[in-house]
Amino acid sequence: MTHRENISDSGALQVSGMTTSQLLRAYGAVLAELRERGTIRSENSPVGDYAEYLASRAMGLTLVHKSSVGYDGVDELGVRYQVKARRITSWNRSRQLSAIRGMEKPVDPFDFLLGILFDADFGVARAALIPISVVRARASRQEYVNAWRLLLTDRVWELPDVVDVTARVQGAAAAG
Repeated sequence: MTHRENISDSGALQVSGMTTSQLLRAYGAVLAELRERGTIRSENSPVGDYAEYLASRAMGLTLVHKSSVGYDGVDELGVRYQVKARRITSWNRSRQLSAIRGMEKPVDPFDFLLGILFDADFGVARAALIPISVVRARASRQEYVNAWRLLLTDRVWELPDVVDVTARVQGAAAAG
């Protein structure tokens, strides 16, 4: 099956007729191309890398090395941002963000957490800028992973000092 045979009249990729092997090869090719374009920084699940990419564009961040513990990017004033995201699908509606590490240290590992919720098609559903004080108050310790977890529920947007940055992150996604 050629590439053109998998594209519908609307431009959408038709995957239902592809074999598992073809799907995985296509997924690998997509990840490689996204990495080549600088959209993602690894070839793992693109959720986290794409969130970091959008954060860098929306907030003007310089992303730090992937092995840096505690934060993912810094703005021009030196403010540190941890970026966490979750892709919501019909089969997994959880809003639990990935592990937040480094909060056991006496010094705050970041200043703000930028939490992004994606829909199943990687559209930005919601995004919030959350101060570390709010993260500390709402996150729960998970000993088995040596980290904290935060649920990005709708109530988070109602908390004092939390800023809804959905439009800003959606704008970064629309730009490229």
